[in-house]
Amino acid sequence: MDRDSSLKQLALIVAGLSIGLLAAPVSHAADVASIAEQCAACHGKDGASKESTVPSIGGFSATYLVDSMKTYKKKERPCVETKYLEGPKKGQKSDMCKVAADLNAADTQAVAKYLAGKKFVRAKQPFDAAKAQQGKNVHNTECKKCHEKGGSSADDDAGILAGQWAHYLKEQFVIFRAGKRPMDEKMKPKLEKLSKEDEDALVHYYASQQ
Repeated sequence: MDRDSSLKQLALIVAGLSIGLLAAPVSHAADVASIAEQCAACHGKDGASKESTVPSIGGFSATYLVDSMKTYKKKERPCVETKYLEGPKKGQKSDMCKVAADLNAADTQAVAKYLAGKKFVRAKQPFDAAKAQQGKNVHNTECKKCHEKGGSSADDDAGILAGQWAHYLKEQFVIFRAGKRPMDEKMKPKLEKLSKEDEDALVHYYASQQ
């Protein structure tokens, strides 16, 4: 093989490698968009839920989202069967354990990072002002060390409570108290101190932040 032919062959190999390297991220980006679209079928576009029974998840930290998916994959949280609200699977039934099981670690990390980059949209919902004030006091006494800035910070990797749907928050209190969802060791004694009235007040406080 002469020198010119060798150079041409080398150029073709380099070009092929370059195309492959460029194509991989595009394909991966498409996969993430497809997964995010499936999430949106229940959690709303960019994780901004329009249903009081479904939490908004856009803007949560990637760490919190990945950890949540791990608990679903291990079936450490209740996997309530529900119907897709939008999209091509609308009306079909599934649950979060099945969703988590269908995603590998890389895809979970990728979609978590995608959702973490979105803005958390606070729900517009009714609340009792007096209870909200009481809830603010309870939060500042018992909750603020882990749920910073009135429960609005994603940086504490504890989810966002401020502006979350009240119906969903009430359900989670029930689940935590029943021992059906893992909780941080610091949370357990705090939760045990709360009365039902305190719980209700906290829900109104978080709902009031719109």
